[in-house]
Amino acid sequence: MSPTDLTMLDSVQLLALFGTLDAPSVEEMHGEYAARLLQQPTWVAAVLGHGTVGNPVMPGRWLCKAFRPDGPGTGRGYNSFRHFGRVVQRYPMRTLVAPSRFDGRPAYQLVYRAYHSFCGELRMVDEVRRVESGLYLGMGTWGFSARQRQQPLPFQLQGPVGRYREDIGEMREGYDWKREIPALKKGRTR
Repeated sequence: MSPTDLTMLDSVQLLALFGTLDAPSVEEMHGEYAARLLQQPTWVAAVLGHGTVGNPVMPGRWLCKAFRPDGPGTGRGYNSFRHFGRVVQRYPMRTLVAPSRFDGRPAYQLVYRAYHSFCGELRMVDEVRRVESGLYLGMGTWGFSARQRQQPLPFQLQGPVGRYREDIGEMREGYDWKREIPALKKGRTR
């Protein structure tokens, strides 16, 4: 499947495809991965998504997500943006493989709440699965209620296209990643 094929699918088809894919390991995801939004589930999600990741002022135009393993089964990451001609890193995250909120199967999870950032305040958690070598399908979620955090916001990653630059962000005190993974809270483990 090519990246172009993913852009031809609507959000329902993308979620169905996501359910057939396997999670990459934490060790597999190392470096920068070119990122782009795919078809969003509603016009509101499309406007908010494209307005956020395509905004030249703040945070800038979204370029990539980047990851590195930092221990057995865990890692770190960030997003990069082009902001007034320079590349900046924002929105740090913890990474791990855990049950998906959508089907309970393993997914590479990006948990933003682990660090102090705007995305952490929004309780953002992204899930990623491998389409094929170098091509990944992600489902972003965010929101203040459990219901809001059930709406999948599809995106695509390709790469790695570059090296991991450096760790950013300050970890939250008392952070517990299990609180951010709904399938673990409900005891779902398929």
